[in-house]
Amino acid sequence: MQQIIYPQADGWANLCMRPAKDASDLLNLANRVFTAVAERGDEALYQFTLQFDKVEMPQPAVTEQEIKDAEAALSIELKEAIGLAKGAIEAFHAAQQEPVKKVETHPGVLCWRESRPIERVGIYIPGGTAPLFSTVLMLGIPARLAGCKEAVLCSPPGSDGSLHPAILYAARLAGISKVFKAGGMQAIAAMSLGTQSIPRTDKIFGPGNQYVTAAKLLAQQRGIAIDMPAGPSEVLIIANRSCRPEFVAADLLSQAEHGSDSQVILLTTEKEVLDKVMGELDSQLEALPRKELAANALTHSKAILLKDIDECIAFSNTYAPEHLILAFDQAENYLSFVLNAGSVFIGNYSCESAGDYASGTNHTLPTNGFARAYSGVSLDSFIKKISFQQLSASGLAAIGPAIEQMAAAEHLYAHKQAVSIRLRQLTESTD
Repeated sequence: MQQIIYPQADGWANLCMRPAKDASDLLNLANRVFTAVAERGDEALYQFTLQFDKVEMPQPAVTEQEIKDAEAALSIELKEAIGLAKGAIEAFHAAQQEPVKKVETHPGVLCWRESRPIERVGIYIPGGTAPLFSTVLMLGIPARLAGCKEAVLCSPPGSDGSLHPAILYAARLAGISKVFKAGGMQAIAAMSLGTQSIPRTDKIFGPGNQYVTAAKLLAQQRGIAIDMPAGPSEVLIIANRSCRPEFVAADLLSQAEHGSDSQVILLTTEKEVLDKVMGELDSQLEALPRKELAANALTHSKAILLKDIDECIAFSNTYAPEHLILAFDQAENYLSFVLNAGSVFIGNYSCESAGDYASGTNHTLPTNGFARAYSGVSLDSFIKKISFQQLSASGLAAIGPAIEQMAAAEHLYAHKQAVSIRLRQLTESTD
C-alpha cells in the first residue's frame, strides 16, 4: 500500500481517485450482445456462453431436480449458517415496511402514499471462483417481502454446466421462482429484453465485473431500471491507537481479495498504528488462497496519516466509501458527522464481513463514490410509492382560488379551467 503522511486537504480529491478502468469498447460490445439477444434469444445465449464462459449449455433453466440435488449436496453446518443469515436479513428488511399515513393538508384535502411492488425483478449473481450465494439472500429476501410477483435469477454456469449448489439452495430459501444458467452481458441482456426461456424484468439487481456493469448501464439507457451504478468493492477504515492492528489488516484484506480492481483505504492518526497494520498485512497476506488478487488490489490502495479523527471523518466523506469501519473507541460520538457511506461498522468487533453475511443489513451498496447520492439496497428498492389525493367539495373550494391564480400565472389556462368549472358548479348548486 502507498503510504501518505499528512496530505493537504486540497490534494484529497486526487487521493480519492479509484483505480482507472479501461472502458474502451465495453459499451460497443454490450450493444452487440443486446442486439444478438434481441434478434436470436436463447440461441444467442448459447453462443455467448460458449464464447465467453467456454461452457456448452443445453438449456438455461435450472430444473427442480437440480435444486433438490443442490440441497442434498450441502453440509448441515452450511445450511444452518445460511438459515441464520436468512433470519437476520428478514428481520432487518421486514422492519422497513411503512404503514400508510394519511395527511389532511387542508380541511377536506386528504393526501397519502401507498407502496406497490415492482412486478418482476431480475437478480444477477456472479459465479466463478467466488459464487456469491450470500447476495441471493440479500436480494431475494427483500424482493419477497416487498411482494414482487416474480424474481428471476441468472448466474454463470461452471465448467460442468451447473450452478454452485449454495446458490440454488439460497434461491429456494429466499423464494426466488426462476433460476437460469446464464452469465455476463448476455444474462443482463436476457433479463432486459426477454428470450424464449428468460422473461423480461422491470428492474435488475446485483453485482458483477466491468462487463456486467456496462451491460446494466446499457439496460438503463433502454428503459430498464437498475439497483445502482456499481464498481469494484472498497473499504475505508479509520483507526487510532485503540484499534487492534490485526483486526484492521484482516478487514483490509477481506475487501482486497474481492479482485485486483478493489481498493482499500486506511486512515489513522498515529504512525505507530500505520506501521503495525502494514506489518500485519504482510504476514496475513501470505496465508490467503486469493493472495495474488489481494496483492494486486493493495498496489493501488493507500494508508494515510492524518492529524485527528475529525480530519479522518472529513476525508472519508470526500471519498464516500462503500464500507466504512470506525475502528476506535467511542466511535458512536462521531456518527452524526458521517455524511457519505454505504454501510458503517462501529468499533473493533464490527467487522465488514458481518454485514456481508449475517448481521442483517444489505451488502449491495454504492461504490465508486456513489454513496454521495445513492443508498444501499433496501426494501424500498423493490417497491414504488404511489401518491393519492382525495378532495371534498369544501376542500376544493378552500384551495381552488390559489390553484387558479398559479395556473394563470404559468399561462396554463386549461389547468385553471379544470378548477374554475368545478367552483362554478359548487356556487350554482348552493344558490
